[in-house]
Amino acid sequence: MEDSKEKVSELAAKFSEIKGSLDLSGKKARIKELESLTGKTDFWQDTYAATKIMQELGELTNEIKEIELLENNIKTLAELVQASKTDLDIEGEVRDAEKRLAKLILKSFLSGEYDVKSAIVSIHAGQGGTEAMDWVSMLYRMYLRYAEKKGFKVETIDLTSGEEAGIKSITFKIDGLYAYGYLKKEAGTHRLVRQSPFNADKLRQTSFALVEVLPELSQADLPQIEIKSEDLDWQFFRSSSQGGQNVQKVSTAVRLKHLPSGIVVSSQTQRFQEQNRKLAMDLLRTKLWLLTEEQKKSKVKQLKGEYKPASWGMQIRSYVLHPYKMVKDLRTGVESGDPESVLGGDLSEFIEAELKLKQ
Repeated sequence: MEDSKEKVSELAAKFSEIKGSLDLSGKKARIKELESLTGKTDFWQDTYAATKIMQELGELTNEIKEIELLENNIKTLAELVQASKTDLDIEGEVRDAEKRLAKLILKSFLSGEYDVKSAIVSIHAGQGGTEAMDWVSMLYRMYLRYAEKKGFKVETIDLTSGEEAGIKSITFKIDGLYAYGYLKKEAGTHRLVRQSPFNADKLRQTSFALVEVLPELSQADLPQIEIKSEDLDWQFFRSSSQGGQNVQKVSTAVRLKHLPSGIVVSSQTQRFQEQNRKLAMDLLRTKLWLLTEEQKKSKVKQLKGEYKPASWGMQIRSYVLHPYKMVKDLRTGVESGDPESVLGGDLSEFIEAELKLKQ
């Protein structure tokens, strides 16, 4: 009986400790804001934006329900153990509450301004030729599997295939609440060591790929970023990616250059040009935000005598398939002796450790 009381007491204390960081009042205010938008007569004119709003509204509502339900469950358990004079068989209920609380504790680390947003992920092949391009396709599959496990949706924005095999570069959106928060620290260089499947002698090969992670930001999120039409150079071409016969026959793909910054983005996987135009504009807006943020960080860190821009040198994780099997995160020290599982999307242990690193 004392053991049950102690566990329930610990549960209540942990929940009380993190409740403030879950920002219930902020989430409820956001729900009211979204509900007011859904009541507008022209709400469904932009079906893409409307769908995103409905998705966020539903996910926030479910999140608040889960927080409030867990709080009530913990209170009920506390009342039961306090009132009972005999042993209660509540081990199952306590374990369930502990698991749900662990998920909330993890979410308490997702307090960044844009952590709640969907993520735009880009993977680029580095040193290693065809090997590196194959490595990009392996990483793409890893993030696809991770997204599936989290219940996120994935939409490919742009893809350039390798000449012989694999993918030279790919940009895709992982759509779901907190996708950016979970994945933002995956940004950096990922290193693979294995026996080459493209070499008859099966020599050991080292390959590199660069992962970039951005939040999906709309014009409403970034009112301070002004994009003038005269600063844009639009190009249209036939898609070389998967997307159906319509995409192959007409110039639906879009390449967009922002002349002042030199930033170039492209979108080619949607069936209609207007959809690709919208995706390209959203991607450009987000990259301009990133440029602004990096400039701010550069100024601050240069004053402190330290500045490391995102580059190939920033290796964050090593995946070794030969001569031994090991995945190791070089920032957190987290290791796994089962690289096949990690490459199959089992990233939770790595991502949880990344989230707990100092921002």
